[in-house]
Amino acid sequence: MRLVFWAGFWAFITDQASKYLVVHYLNLRDIHVIEVAPPYLRFVMGWNEGVNFGLFASGSEAARWLLIAIALAVVAFVLGWVRREPPGRGGLVAAGLLVGGALANVVDRLLYGAVADFLNMSCCGINNPFAFNLADVWIFMGAFGLVILGGTKKPS
Repeated sequence: MRLVFWAGFWAFITDQASKYLVVHYLNLRDIHVIEVAPPYLRFVMGWNEGVNFGLFASGSEAARWLLIAIALAVVAFVLGWVRREPPGRGGLVAAGLLVGGALANVVDRLLYGAVADFLNMSCCGINNPFAFNLADVWIFMGAFGLVILGGTKKPS
């Protein structure tokens, strides 16, 4: 479980540090857009009150607390799963990434009432209207890694 902790710790820290740097230090919350390497990478301020891509965003306090509870339940489930059926090293790292990313977004919801999204990437003539953050990357990589490198149980 030490590997889960460290992967989660670094996922959490990199997400929160990047948000602090971009949103507060570079003042993206007031500037709204910073062209980093257009059109490939832009920082675009977005406050996501829902789940991925703003789905289920209602702006209500009840929805905010429900999403916090769901994220914490997912964290508890993943930690319980990898404790019961320990995967290999890659699976433990994947679990840590998912847990760290989920907890980082929980912190955003507690501090700001929404998740701070700022990464916007477009390519090849396709204009992506959505923003995301490093926690979203870690959650996706962790979930994908757990699917590929999941538990040790063999099918009967």
